[in-house]
Amino acid sequence: MLAEIITIGDEILIGQIVDTNSAWMATELNKIGVKIKQITSISDEAGHIVAALNEAQERADIILITGGLGPTKDDVTKITLANYFNMPLKLDEATLAHVKQFFEKLNRPMIEANIKQAEVPDGCTVITNKNGTAPCMWFEHNDKIIVSMPGVPFEMKYLMEDEIIPRIKKAFKLPFIVHQSILTAGLGESFLAEQIADLEEALPSHIKLAYLPKLDQVRLRLSASGINEDALLAEIALHTNKIVERLEKHVVLTEDLPFEKAILNLMGKHKLTLSLAESCTGGYISHLFTQHPGSSTVFQGGGVTYSNALKQLLLGVKEETLDEFGAVSEQTAKEMAIGAVANFKTDYAIAVTGIAGPDGGSVDKPVGTVWVAVASKTQVKAKMYKFASQRLQNIERSAMAAMMMLFLQLKQDLNVKP
Repeated sequence: MLAEIITIGDEILIGQIVDTNSAWMATELNKIGVKIKQITSISDEAGHIVAALNEAQERADIILITGGLGPTKDDVTKITLANYFNMPLKLDEATLAHVKQFFEKLNRPMIEANIKQAEVPDGCTVITNKNGTAPCMWFEHNDKIIVSMPGVPFEMKYLMEDEIIPRIKKAFKLPFIVHQSILTAGLGESFLAEQIADLEEALPSHIKLAYLPKLDQVRLRLSASGINEDALLAEIALHTNKIVERLEKHVVLTEDLPFEKAILNLMGKHKLTLSLAESCTGGYISHLFTQHPGSSTVFQGGGVTYSNALKQLLLGVKEETLDEFGAVSEQTAKEMAIGAVANFKTDYAIAVTGIAGPDGGSVDKPVGTVWVAVASKTQVKAKMYKFASQRLQNIERSAMAAMMMLFLQLKQDLNVKP
């Protein structure tokens, strides 16, 4: 079963907002066995919408449209769909009652434009948008399903989860799609592919292997589709085990999770706590951990100790250490990590200090030089990395290197297998 996503809005095309809707929808549809054939972003123009619809129906069985349903004149999706399907607009009483109730709760008056939001093409199935005023519209045309939803993410997500996905599952007999991820580190994409070439060649036609490289890591993803979920899971497990056995020393995880979430899960399982001492990463690693609900059970906090004064004040880094070795050094990184464990009273700590760039480097310590230390209550280890000259890339790579060091240390301390 194939689907196409069409996002409508000039604000997407000029980069004013980022289209996160499509990625989320693709993920959710994949879970129920619907494959995305194409994702298209178009302008708020009737001709562009019609052309996109015609092309999408040549490729897909389900077309999901977001955006262009607001009350202003630049939102033309609804009237365009009404003309496209030759359905005159009518006032939908149930939608009008919902819109009135919505404004009553806000204690705000309704204007004509708000009333017009209750107009829908006469012939579509109207689905109430409980989180907004623009209704969702479901069309069935030439054995295709076309759904128009608001572009506001939390409105679209509710409609997809509670209404659209259940209706799609009811309308079609869908295959099962099963995924398995293997996160690897320390070996480039081409070298990985070479090492498992025979295993990849032996995969049956309904199992695909994808290579997803990112900042010194490669995530391998096995995907299988079919009608028997239990059989698929067994097959995926068999081929996963073969790959893991072949790449054992490079395998970090066999879970489809963000790296930092896997660390939180592992530390939480063993009731361990973590703190951070960040300099050149400026709190970025803290952000990665705290974006996940429940992170506070593991992550206790830390300090963005950008200056030498704060390194001394918050972490207890010795003045003589900074004078003799400098802020970007093995000795300083180790004292930062030890100080975080002691002062923030955690089981483990990460410390990062370096030169993110684009300036500030020297002959001995060029831009991209980063020291990372990981400490526990009984030991501390540090490692130097040489990254490039791009500031944001250096921050991201420093964060990934720091989390990798922590994870490998945890694996060793806890005797954890991939």
